Amino acid sequence: MSFKKRWTWWRERCKKFPHNDIHRAGELAEMRLSKLSRAAGKKNGWKVYESVRIPDPDGGRREIDMVVIGGNMILIVEQKHWSGSFRITKEHHFIQTRNKGGEHNHDGVADRIARKARLLAALHNERLGLEEGPEVRVIVAMTHPRLEWPKIPDDLAGEMVDEQGMLDILKQVNPGKLNPDLVETLDGFNTWDEVHLNGGLMLKGDVHSLGLSKDTDTMFSNRNGWVNGETEHNRSLFSFFNNQPSSATVNIDGKNIQCKLPFGMSLVMHVVGEKERREVLWSQISSLNISKPPAEWNKNSTSSKQ
Repeated sequence: MSFKKRWTWWRERCKKFPHNDIHRAGELAEMRLSKLSRAAGKKNGWKVYESVRIPDPDGGRREIDMVVIGGNMILIVEQKHWSGSFRITKEHHFIQTRNKGGEHNHDGVADRIARKARLLAALHNERLGLEEGPEVRVIVAMTHPRLEWPKIPDDLAGEMVDEQGMLDILKQVNPGKLNPDLVETLDGFNTWDEVHLNGGLMLKGDVHSLGLSKDTDTMFSNRNGWVNGETEHNRSLFSFFNNQPSSATVNIDGKNIQCKLPFGMSLVMHVVGEKERREVLWSQISSLNISKPPAEWNKNSTSSKQ
């Protein structure tokens, strides 16, 4: 291997990708609400699902921050961890004023999550051939403790609660015995794939191939469950002359695969917010957590537009 390639490879392994502070704060808040919701809802039998992705008849898939099911009831939860203050216009646009100044129009937050709720309910009813499905509640949870609230319009498409208000619903409402059909429906959805880079930055999206070997990619495309992976990178000066400074352990359907990571090896991923798929170098990956595929009934849904 040429000196130039060794130098490039060593710099790739040493490069750090720090967290995006704003996105990280939102992710931590979502994790906190999910954890607290599980604890609050345990006694009454509520079951929590995070980052649920549902097919959209208008194209692509839409994410729901949290879906909570209990009895024959579905809670569709959109979480916002805004600071500062916000107001709601007559058109139900949410206008946030940040503490550091400036406004941001979040459009119809409640309207969007209400539409996702209708799509999810339609998928459940379609799967089972139901004319009348479960009770659905649409909830917008504003979880920042120092957010200033306006008066909430009576005709808003969803309920507005703070963090404690969300937990109180789960503690105070006993929905009864959990409907197993609801569990089967929610288990049929998937979530975002996560690729963690050296330094802490997380890429969310869809991983289309691992790029490790032909056999491994075949296993990956035919998988039934989650895929997890961890890497080891030697970044010492002496590793400059090492022909195998990086390796990975990838678990696919319970089978651990040990992989060497040669120079230039990458996986292919469509990152959220980007127009095209791109390659992500394994030399810059610390770990990955890839969702199970959606159920067969969920891959080509024919639900009507909402």
